[in-house]
Amino acid sequence: MQKEQPKKQEPVTGKPKSSLMQWLDERYNLSALREFAKKKSVPKFRETIWYYFGGIALLLFVVQVITGILLLMYYKGTEDIAYESVRFIDAKVNFGWLIRSVHSWSANLMILSIVIHMFSVYFLKAFRKPRELTWYTGIALLLISMAFGFSGYLLPWNELAYFATKVGTDIVGQVPFVGKFMLTLMRGGEDVTGATLSRFFGFHVALFPGIFVIFLTLHLLFIQRQGISEPDDWAQKEEKEKKTIPFFPNFVLRELLIWLIVINILAILAVYFPWELGNKADSFAPAPQGIKPEWYFLFMFQVLKYIPGKIWMINGEIIGILFFGLAGLLWIIVPFWDVKLKPGYRNRVITYTGLGILAFIIVFTIIAFIAG
Repeated sequence: MQKEQPKKQEPVTGKPKSSLMQWLDERYNLSALREFAKKKSVPKFRETIWYYFGGIALLLFVVQVITGILLLMYYKGTEDIAYESVRFIDAKVNFGWLIRSVHSWSANLMILSIVIHMFSVYFLKAFRKPRELTWYTGIALLLISMAFGFSGYLLPWNELAYFATKVGTDIVGQVPFVGKFMLTLMRGGEDVTGATLSRFFGFHVALFPGIFVIFLTLHLLFIQRQGISEPDDWAQKEEKEKKTIPFFPNFVLRELLIWLIVINILAILAVYFPWELGNKADSFAPAPQGIKPEWYFLFMFQVLKYIPGKIWMINGEIIGILFFGLAGLLWIIVPFWDVKLKPGYRNRVITYTGLGILAFIIVFTIIAFIAG
């Protein structure tokens, strides 16, 4: 008789997986993602706090999407009933006033977060090779966010938004060569009318979100592919002197804690400083006193007020627009002209230029607020 061969026992390997995790792992190879997360780290130094503002902007964009969808269920983007629909949201819809206030405050905080993130990237020199495209996509996200704010400002169709949009589009119309075309494209005609409202509504809920998501995806892919930037002084240290934070769970948990703080700040602002609606827009009424653009355009608005009407037979407003256009272009292409500087002067020129621009923006924004 042949002896029965003993069955081979499968070796026990670690902790058994749950059925759900095993099902997902078989299809999406999550173990590779877990290994990647374990190996990924973030440089730890005194400026590490600035790394969190990109995540804050992402959180606020998600808040914008969620609250925007909720508002879209009741908002009507036509000249006749846009104002009434917003007033209905504020007065009749349960917590409608809160959702609208959260949407408005999160829009402003998102732009502020992106601006802070942009300056932190600039001062940390994270725009240099090989991260030029990360810088360009980040600039695109800032510009689209400002366009978001500008287009959304008109949607309540109230008095302040109407005349502020009129002033803002008038300035755009002064841009040489393309100003008239851009003015007509934005307004849908010669003046701010219901056609302008319809166009801004389409821009705000369809065009800008689609473009924003494309650039956001590219931006995040570039960061994941190249890793988080390392400052020059940190990178020059010996390996044993470099301190890092594991991305998961340490950095992620800290980011979640900061997100919780931001959500609380947003809730406090929305509850205690609700976004006012004001009076309905009337194109035949005179413009109210103190018409201003949103805060992120204030410094430009204030500077344009100081420029004389005529400079060497040229419209002063056109010269101001050209000045800001050229300055903005130089800021965007900083990775290009940065490499042209002498090595001994590169960091100093970049730092002092950034400090000068930041001081300029802050000073003229404060003056615009004080001037009323």
